[in-house]
Amino acid sequence: MKKTADTLQSTQVKLSSDTIELGIGQPDPDLLPHDDIKQAATHCINNNYSTSMLPYGHEEGCDHFRQELSQFLSRHYRQPVSLDRLFITNGNSQGLSLICTLFCHSGDTIFVEEPTYNLALKIFADHHLNVVSIPMDDNGIIIEELEEKAARFKPNFLYTIPSFHNPTGITLSQKRREQIIALSQAYNFLVVADEVYQLLHFGTPPPPPMADYLDSDTVLSLGTFSKILAPGLRLGWIQTGQYLMSKLVDAGVVHSGGGLNPFTSGFVRSILELDLLDPYLDKLKGIYGRRCRVICQTMSKNLPSTITFKEPEGGFFVWLKFPSDIDTKAILTKARQDKTGFKPGFLFSCNRNTTNYARLCFAYYGENQLETGIKRLAGSLLKP
Repeated sequence: MKKTADTLQSTQVKLSSDTIELGIGQPDPDLLPHDDIKQAATHCINNNYSTSMLPYGHEEGCDHFRQELSQFLSRHYRQPVSLDRLFITNGNSQGLSLICTLFCHSGDTIFVEEPTYNLALKIFADHHLNVVSIPMDDNGIIIEELEEKAARFKPNFLYTIPSFHNPTGITLSQKRREQIIALSQAYNFLVVADEVYQLLHFGTPPPPPMADYLDSDTVLSLGTFSKILAPGLRLGWIQTGQYLMSKLVDAGVVHSGGGLNPFTSGFVRSILELDLLDPYLDKLKGIYGRRCRVICQTMSKNLPSTITFKEPEGGFFVWLKFPSDIDTKAILTKARQDKTGFKPGFLFSCNRNTTNYARLCFAYYGENQLETGIKRLAGSLLKP
């Protein structure tokens, strides 16, 4: 389906309707569950949930909502999730910023994967943190590099995207998850796990989330409804152990303003009570899986063999590697002329090292548009 002007204005970027911008890392607006939201709103109002939606609310979030969320996560994580370990946020970005506020000071050192989520780098810059990158391979962050730099830099935390990584699509192996936790205890740093894609698998499921290691007292696991329901809800959670939870609940922002986003929590509580999210999540995984196959097959047929990628089994993204002498920022200029685009690799490196890479998203557009976008990109590569 062709995106309308109104839809395109809601994507944080301004596009013409005939442009296929493969750099947009967001859910497809045409897939958002409008009818489910309407049904949940009616259920919420009819059951008088406003008594918990309209006051300031508990610092950690509404108990009724956290109970429903704990049951939902327990099913999907296949392990018990206690509501006492859940702290409600205004989405992952706000949760990550709050963690920086509570657990860091200006000038402190944190670790990120190389590459990493480009907009997380902006949040860390806003907090004036010293960001040190740790390289990855096909199994995730390289443990030997992490240990060597942990001893040298003594970071406050490691920011990791363990499942269907943004931008690479890589999933951190079970063994390395365990090794990271051991190192976090040995070198006294936190593990901030951005688990936004944990539930969006359409191939081999990932290992259990880093939330599996809460007893280490080093893990803060971030989740959000932005990718599995709707980003405009601005609703997410942090799952953590008792000690770190006490730090979150003691934050000035919730002492002053109460629990975060209690109004939206009431509507999502109804979605969970009505069992609307599970079938919607299954629908998304089916659609995203087909779109991923289409974009990868189209790239294999139309792009030069010198451009390589690994087909992901979940998430939103494919990470393209170009020959080492290619700067994808220059290719992007040509692609723009052909009304397509992508995110150039340098954006995902705190050292601007990944200049010969590009991130493409297969979640935002339908299959026909993905095929067209890739063929346009292939044409751009032939231009002098």
